[in-house]
Amino acid sequence: MKKIIITGISGLIGKNISNKLLNMGYSVVGVTRNPERTMKQIFGLTKCIKWNEDELTDEINGSFAVIHLAGENVMASRWDEDHKSKILNSRVDTTKKLVAVINSVQQKPEVYIGASAIGYYGVQANECDEYSNKGNDFLSDVVSKWENASEQLEKVRRVIIRIGIVLDRNEGALSSMIVPFKFFVGGPIGSGHQPFPWIHIDDITNLFIYGLENDLSGVYNGVSPESVTLKQFSDELGKAMHRPSFMKVPEFIIKILYGEGADNILKGVKINPKKTLKSGFKFKFASLPNALKMILNQ
Repeated sequence: MKKIIITGISGLIGKNISNKLLNMGYSVVGVTRNPERTMKQIFGLTKCIKWNEDELTDEINGSFAVIHLAGENVMASRWDEDHKSKILNSRVDTTKKLVAVINSVQQKPEVYIGASAIGYYGVQANECDEYSNKGNDFLSDVVSKWENASEQLEKVRRVIIRIGIVLDRNEGALSSMIVPFKFFVGGPIGSGHQPFPWIHIDDITNLFIYGLENDLSGVYNGVSPESVTLKQFSDELGKAMHRPSFMKVPEFIIKILYGEGADNILKGVKINPKKTLKSGFKFKFASLPNALKMILNQ
């Protein structure tokens, strides 16, 4: 039985990947700050450990793969210097620690799959794909350092997935957007013209597993090939919920809540998953209406 190590396993994507891998017959070991709670949350989880170098070394040695998802929630609070430091360090430091352990073990895993973010592209006027240059804001610098931290891996296939806005009914952006629509006050944020690069939770889960089981390497965009604006997304959500979509959230409120981080909500960039599609990956939910219908009917 092949063993997979997953950091950040208690998050939305981590839980979904681990559940699917367990159903496929893999052995899954989680790495998290609260192993006891995580063992109760994920049925059938083989084992769960803390971020301890000795335990990490023991589990990674001889494993088939490491999937690295750990990182502070970017939009968890206003972007003051403390939160920005957490955003950076929770990604770069943990990646460096993992890479050092992987390079030190005798029986290295065959593959490393690291989570990344479309924040790499920053705010750009042109459409971006995996071959585009990075942006020039704080988040793009963070993502660049995050990805670069795993470049020191030795003799391990390396896959990086830049994750878009993941759609799930119970967690993430969609779950918070559903609430105002329920009370007939839903609508876009700001102008509504900003790109909304989305992906269904099943597709991002499948993309990680596709990278695990196929000969992929390098960077892949984890976003749907169907590009929409936030207004288009809000309109489709309203239709799916049989609610109007007219109540805009003013820009100044987002700026008060998130400070510098507001630009990541009020602006954006159009993302094309060119390399992902070229790899042969098939999106289960490439159409937004179908994706929303499936999620809301769960």
